[in-house]
Amino acid sequence: MAFLGKLRQSFGTTFSFFGDSWSELKKVKWPHRKELTSYTIVVVCTVLFVTIYFAILDLGISELVRLVSKP
Repeated sequence: MAFLGKLRQSFGTTFSFFGDSWSELKKVKWPHRKELTSYTIVVVCTVLFVTIYFAILDLGISELVRLVSKP
């Protein structure tokens, strides 16, 4: 019987968690389409910039290693 009581309490806690999560999601101010588009553009530009930066850095380091290890 103690096991069933703990099981019932566990499920009650789980349902309570999902109920609380749902109520918190209702409080969120979701971005509008225009905001979401601008945020997406910022993220894509940032990722491209960081990718290009590390590609150039990698090429530079590779060239230095090639020059140093050249017999």
